[in-house]
Amino acid sequence: MTKQKNPFRSFFASVYLTITLLVFTVVLSIVGTFIPQQEAAREFTQGIPTGLASFLQTMQAFDVFHSVWFFLLMLLLFLNLIVCSLNRWPLTWKQFRGEPWPGEEGLFRGLSPERIFLCNEDVGTVTGRVEGLLSRKYGKIGRNKGDEDALIICGERGRYSRFAVYAVHLSLLLLIAGALAGAFWGWEGYVNIGEGETADAIDLKGGKGIQKLPFTIRCDKFLVAFYENGAPKTFRSDLTLLKDGKTLFQGPLLVNHPISLEGVRVYQASYGSSPDGRAALAFSRGGGEEKMVKVGPGESFSLPEKAGTLRIARLEENLMKMGPAVKIIVHSGEGEVSFWVFQHIDKIREMNPGVTEQVPMFNPALFKPYIFVLKGIEERHYTGLQISRDPGTPLVAAAAVLMMAGLIGTFFSSHRRIWIKIQRAGERTKISVAARTNKHRAVLDREVRRLTEQIKISLETGST
Repeated sequence: MTKQKNPFRSFFASVYLTITLLVFTVVLSIVGTFIPQQEAAREFTQGIPTGLASFLQTMQAFDVFHSVWFFLLMLLLFLNLIVCSLNRWPLTWKQFRGEPWPGEEGLFRGLSPERIFLCNEDVGTVTGRVEGLLSRKYGKIGRNKGDEDALIICGERGRYSRFAVYAVHLSLLLLIAGALAGAFWGWEGYVNIGEGETADAIDLKGGKGIQKLPFTIRCDKFLVAFYENGAPKTFRSDLTLLKDGKTLFQGPLLVNHPISLEGVRVYQASYGSSPDGRAALAFSRGGGEEKMVKVGPGESFSLPEKAGTLRIARLEENLMKMGPAVKIIVHSGEGEVSFWVFQHIDKIREMNPGVTEQVPMFNPALFKPYIFVLKGIEERHYTGLQISRDPGTPLVAAAAVLMMAGLIGTFFSSHRRIWIKIQRAGERTKISVAARTNKHRAVLDREVRRLTEQIKISLETGST
């Protein structure tokens, strides 16, 4: 009675399925390469018809590598690799466990002339020298009786190379598992932290929400150096990573030198400066002695002689393209006065005569009898951090090592077996050399030629 094939196993063991899945994976990868993904897709959708943009959004073309299609392909490829490996395993294990004797039918038929030669030594002497030579080259050897009182000595190499393809399959399974683990349980986002500030959460990439961090990050200091043309030469953040009040890490974070802690990687991604620093503000009463203060947004101080209380409402680096400016609100017994103080007010007046009369809020002497002068705004840098967690990273790393070992074993090693038949031929001893390999036939032929020459030299010189 013929045993019925399992349709599930037949389907997933198909090489055609493997090729089809790989083709579709390549197609999806091409789509994900040429169509902008995630945040970059927003600008792209504005330049294409609304219907096309809606269709691509429905098909998840703007996030291909997190799409249902990609996950489904990876799952099918995962099952395909497992079933193919299980199908081939019994034969591979049988070949691995099987003994090489007595050899295949007709093993010594049709040998080329260079693999058959005669010598004057007796069978015992030849056997001893051949076994000594093979044991040095192949380690464990064996012997068996052949036809016509012949003795067959066998050695083999590379038996474990048959498992190299399974190492490649396992590496692919680990690679897929790592990719799926990263997609399902991993995350990536960004956060900007000013000097002296802390953050314990980030904005997830793609606007997917807020992610709480397992620790708190404090930016102790930010340093940046520039080339003569103004381009940034190098920048770094001095960070402290805290958890439950304890310092887990303290040190610099440099570009391309991330910090790894508790499965989370922190990268130096960008930097910037915010206008919420401190303003260097000078003021004088009726052109008298000038006094200097440094105040930040929301801060206030009292003017001399109880003239009023001054509060900084806003700081602007380039207000209306007229340079740095600070908005002041003065509270006094006569009420409230608000006005802007520009750092380059003299140039503004020169280019726009009468501007302070036309726009009183631009008059730095609006609160009489005081005159205010903005000396500058101290910029406060912030560091831009990219923070990610990918639980699949160890699996991908293990897959890379295993795949390299498997590919080396697959392409550069082979299972080679050598049989040497020794028998009496009249007054002389006949030696025949046969060999088999599962691949790299040319390599085996060279090995057999060298072995044959070494046997001849050993018999001629009497050495082993």
